[in-house]
Amino acid sequence: MLSNSPRILVADDHTLVAELCRKLLETEFEVVGVVNDGRTMVRSACELKPDVIVVDIGMPVLNGLDAAKQVKAAMPAVKILFLTMNSHIEVAAEAFRRGASGYLLKTCAATELVTAVHAVLCGKSYISESLCKDEINYLRRKDSKLEDERLTERQREVLQLLAEGKVMKEIGDILNMTTRTVAFHKYRIMESLGARSNAELVRYAVRNHMVSA
Repeated sequence: MLSNSPRILVADDHTLVAELCRKLLETEFEVVGVVNDGRTMVRSACELKPDVIVVDIGMPVLNGLDAAKQVKAAMPAVKILFLTMNSHIEVAAEAFRRGASGYLLKTCAATELVTAVHAVLCGKSYISESLCKDEINYLRRKDSKLEDERLTERQREVLQLLAEGKVMKEIGDILNMTTRTVAFHKYRIMESLGARSNAELVRYAVRNHMVSA
């Protein structure tokens, strides 16, 4: 592709899906990278400066919703296009509240992904035809149903890693903090949510689409 082609970053933890997206998109765009977790997506976005990020909801280490929010805070001009199996209207509405320009289901035709990328590059919103646009637009204007303001951004990161089964030392290594600090965050999370066990934390994370069931 020409050097002035729009730059695309693909973020999906399923290698086959990510590579298929790369092959499909690189016929018209410059695919500057493919990553498989949310934290790498945030870091790569800041380094590679893509015009569009095609991202899944369910990713390890940091989910797509939280990753998108962090990227938009650092790079307001970047376009976020979710490509996911998650057809919940509430999740789609939350994605737009986090700064998404588009929400596409993986059941779509391959050509629709290219169409969606072109649309968001032109400043338009794009929603899969199988989803109800009016309902999503209504919900996105209401108070968030998924974003729980009782937890800070850092606490959400710690909670996701706990729900993925990582021990405190692993979490500390990933988030560059001491084990004692991780333990403190866990205590505050449990206090804020009224949780009394790890199982309750996992259920909360699943219910809020931070991890898959």
